[in-house]
Amino acid sequence: MAEGYPGHTAGRGVLVRGRRGPSCASGPARICSVVVTKIPLRRFTARALPIDDQDRVLLLHGFDPARPDQPFWFTIGGAAEGGETLQEAAARELFEEVGIRADVREFTGPYGSSVIAFEWSDYAITQDQTFFAIRVGPDAAVSFEHMEQIEKDTTTAYRWWSVAELESTREVFFPENLAEILRKITADGGLA
Repeated sequence: MAEGYPGHTAGRGVLVRGRRGPSCASGPARICSVVVTKIPLRRFTARALPIDDQDRVLLLHGFDPARPDQPFWFTIGGAAEGGETLQEAAARELFEEVGIRADVREFTGPYGSSVIAFEWSDYAITQDQTFFAIRVGPDAAVSFEHMEQIEKDTTTAYRWWSVAELESTREVFFPENLAEILRKITADGGLA
């Protein structure tokens, strides 16, 4: 299993001091220590990779609310819901996260899949992720209007990235092999 997003130490305990409980030594109000772990979550996700006419991929910039000082770039996408196919989840997430509508049949791929483990907020997440691409026109307007509130609160920007920019940047982005995936998608005009 790959480590993926910031805080990838899934299941790491957090020591909380000053709590009293039945495991404390007997006697008047002794102070104890307890370990609080992250809430485990397993999810199957579709990652939507909108590609513009210059073969650049659209990424979002944001942060984990537990670590707001460690921002990173990430792909659009989320978990499949209620019997959705991964392509249906990709289309829904593309609209919800950046306001771009697309038909499920317009997605190509998959262009890779992996299982990663990471922490986000109160969760220790194990995520199966599959990458799908879609060609978008130069007039594709990006909007955060349809995001859930937590996404609006933790997403700060968007940007179109080329392979060369991904390979040369010092900024943090996920997945780390995104330049390779983008090259695979755009090789020989493979994306209509």
